[in-house]
Amino acid sequence: MSLHPVSDQRAVPCMLMRGGTSRGPFFLESDLPADRAARDRFLLAAMGSPDPRQIDGLGGAHPLTSKVGIVRRSHTPGVDLDFLFAQLQPNNDTVDVTPNCGNMLAAVLPFALERGLLPIAQGTTTARILTLNTDMQCDVTVQTPGGKLQYDGDARIDGVPGSAAPISINFLDTAGSVCPSLLPTGRTLDRITVPAASPFEVDATLIDNGMPMVLVRASAFGITGYEPAAELTANDALRARLEALRLAAGPLMGLGDVAAKNYPKMCLIAPPREGGAVSTRCFIPHVCHDSIGVLAAVTVATACVLPGTVADGIAAVGSAACQALSIEHPTGEFSVELETDQSGQVVRAALLRTARPIMRGEVLVPAHL
Repeated sequence: MSLHPVSDQRAVPCMLMRGGTSRGPFFLESDLPADRAARDRFLLAAMGSPDPRQIDGLGGAHPLTSKVGIVRRSHTPGVDLDFLFAQLQPNNDTVDVTPNCGNMLAAVLPFALERGLLPIAQGTTTARILTLNTDMQCDVTVQTPGGKLQYDGDARIDGVPGSAAPISINFLDTAGSVCPSLLPTGRTLDRITVPAASPFEVDATLIDNGMPMVLVRASAFGITGYEPAAELTANDALRARLEALRLAAGPLMGLGDVAAKNYPKMCLIAPPREGGAVSTRCFIPHVCHDSIGVLAAVTVATACVLPGTVADGIAAVGSAACQALSIEHPTGEFSVELETDQSGQVVRAALLRTARPIMRGEVLVPAHL
């Protein structure tokens, strides 16, 4: 971080990158303040939060474009890179480094190669990445023909226009990423009494296979689960009931008071309509996602293959030990490959994403911060 030569602004190198269906600036850890409070002040200023439009920063006025990646070489044996994900919000001054983000994770290795943190191999380059937020490890592979990063390609992911080179992510240890375990209550199904203005009870699956989530059937809230995302976001009564359920589920999941947290995510499920495994409408946590997050898709897919969850009876899944599950969402589908052992426990999750750099340079923030 250095003083801009002709102004009272501080200049910090960064790359604005799309990772999956998310977007945000990536920084080297060494370029940011070591003190967390100072780092958070910098990130808020860089993104322009709090402000609904984030007009004075890099943020895109939406939770999916209010994300930050911080990367360094890892000191952990067997790990190449450390990644810290930060979720900011347009409307408040929180910098949440508790949850994961599998979409931003897809941009970590390209960023690291762009910045020279690792050598580029011939053909493909693979790195083991540790997500510091939850101590989750994964192997990420990018295309590097001729020893050069390739962003163009034929891989398509719903929620992103066009096509790009595939980036494969093989998760190694996602169960209980934030919660104490995969099923924090020890049950695949819980009947939850929700204290609200009009108290109600609802069956839910509380689960964390990379992302803490509360899964409920859309029909339990009087909707189909096929409504457009914008329509559900505009449904204030629905969002109020979902938030009351989220607050009730937090302590049950070992997460404590989640009022100011970005998790657990809420997910309404319904039978598939496009040949997939299940249809979803996810909230992050108060806005309905136009698609679905990477680790949310892994967690939903896991619930689909576990007997006795809210997905049991409506999800279309096979019995093979290794199978690809298509998770339907408002703008398409997200395919997750799951492998289970003889006891039915998920032992591996893999998926495909894309990423690309959008801009590289310096972000400027007021020096007094």
